[in-house]
Amino acid sequence: MVYDHGQLLKTSPIYQQLLIFRAAVAPQPSMSMISFSRMPDARAMTMRVRMRDMVDIIRDEDLKGSDVRLWQLVAARSRRGADAEDIDRRIWNLFGERWAVMFTDLSGFSRQVAAFGIIHFLQIIYEQKRILLPIVALHDGILIKVEADSFLILFKRPERALDCALEMQKASRKYNRRRRPEERLLLCVGIGYGDVLRIGDSDVFGQEVNAASKLGEDTAKSGEILITDATREAITKLRKLRYDELGVDVAGVKRTWRVRS
Repeated sequence: MVYDHGQLLKTSPIYQQLLIFRAAVAPQPSMSMISFSRMPDARAMTMRVRMRDMVDIIRDEDLKGSDVRLWQLVAARSRRGADAEDIDRRIWNLFGERWAVMFTDLSGFSRQVAAFGIIHFLQIIYEQKRILLPIVALHDGILIKVEADSFLILFKRPERALDCALEMQKASRKYNRRRRPEERLLLCVGIGYGDVLRIGDSDVFGQEVNAASKLGEDTAKSGEILITDATREAITKLRKLRYDELGVDVAGVKRTWRVRS
């Protein structure tokens, strides 16, 4: 008897499974790639439905921890009849993490730009990055955003955030001794600590984020480091520092503090 080895291979279960795998991983596969002629009708129909669902619904980018995925869930939450509690749990499961959040700002920056022009603006931005970002790197900070004269930085541990802020203020004072008043880095810092939604390296959301922004960008004066109560409680166990209570009302935060440096 003469065997047609090619035909035997094509009719083997292993070959059929290889074809199915190829169709599943290929970009926009066509159902014509797979022969279901030797499969029972019910099994073939089930396979077609499963593969169609995989191709039509799940793509690689759909499973990334990106802002696209976040806003897809937020959009689903806004639909009538949506289970908001379940979607909230999913969002926190995907993006929820605990971080120390730092916002920095330069006091009087807008007035200086108005007085000295856009080139002065660019010089100050350059000098701020040159002086401060190496300190952030040494303290394992993650730079999320730079917006004009402001930085948004994350730290896994709150004591690292505070140590970084102290070193940044020290470096700014040293730099300012050699500069004209309009060239000085008048640094303001706010720090929060708690559960946040971190969207990769592009953004972060949460109550402590809002509080750190309020303290660093709106409340702190030049040379100050302001922190939330959650930050102080986490740091007090590890650092013996002195604090002054601010008495500033920040939504969702019990108390706020000024660090004595």
